[in-house]
Amino acid sequence: MAPAPKPRADRELVHNRLPLLRADRGMSRSDLAAALGIHYQTVGYIERGEYAPSLHLALRIAKLFDVPVEAIFALEPFGQLRVESLLEPSTR
Repeated sequence: MAPAPKPRADRELVHNRLPLLRADRGMSRSDLAAALGIHYQTVGYIERGEYAPSLHLALRIAKLFDVPVEAIFALEPFGQLRVESLLEPSTR
């Protein structure tokens, strides 16, 4: 099996919140991979920033989690989550 592609210096790193979303839904990498029809190692590569998903795959991931794609993927690192963002709207 070929090693995972490494981010090149001339290519932007795609940051993501995929591990957070998986944990929130109680999904393993294998569960997510099966739901998307991809190899479980691909999920690991994406989570570690070693592989940027295609636009089609990113949109499918966003649809699966029912969130906007920019809530999962970004060109800049995500900031720290605040407690307020974790509370249900009715408890704010």
